[in-house]
Amino acid sequence: MPEIHSVAVFCGSSSGTNPAFAAGARELGHGLAAAGMRLVYGGGRVGLMGAIADAVVEAGGVVLGVIPEFLARLEVAHTGIAALAITDSMHSRKQLMFAEADAFVSLPGGLGTLDETIEIITWRQLGLHDKPVLLCDIAGSAAPLLAAIEAAIGFGFAPPGARNLFEIADGVAALLQRLRGLPRAAAVPADRL
Repeated sequence: MPEIHSVAVFCGSSSGTNPAFAAGARELGHGLAAAGMRLVYGGGRVGLMGAIADAVVEAGGVVLGVIPEFLARLEVAHTGIAALAITDSMHSRKQLMFAEADAFVSLPGGLGTLDETIEIITWRQLGLHDKPVLLCDIAGSAAPLLAAIEAAIGFGFAPPGARNLFEIADGVAALLQRLRGLPRAAAVPADRL
């Protein structure tokens, strides 16, 4: 089976309150580069986004940043990466990141990270893709999202099978090990999104 070559990472545009979050982003960046996996991410130079991109670059890896034009104008675009795609909207950003990735990883982050993570899980639930989705739990960061999903199941708004739409990795080392063992899913046309 084909291997995972390109990983979209959703993560915060700030670093959060726990230094473990930025350390985890850097560890993941170094690990992706060492594994020969390209990073696809939101194109920012700040927060966890900047930390993971910088780590991939310093380790000799490949990065594709994808940022909407209005955010690039606000000068948060990372100018130290070789490939930066500028889109016309947040939605087209998500579509391009989806098309360019073989798997998705969610690191700690804010509302944008939650939005991207839930949307990619929802697209999988709707049968729009079968690409792996992994939540990386760093210092308990995944617990609130998992609690929200469990609440949706408990209240009857999501089926129990929703738990099978994603995996949880306890830390970056476990996440990288899992990524190395995953097969690449068949491509789905982006116009279905």
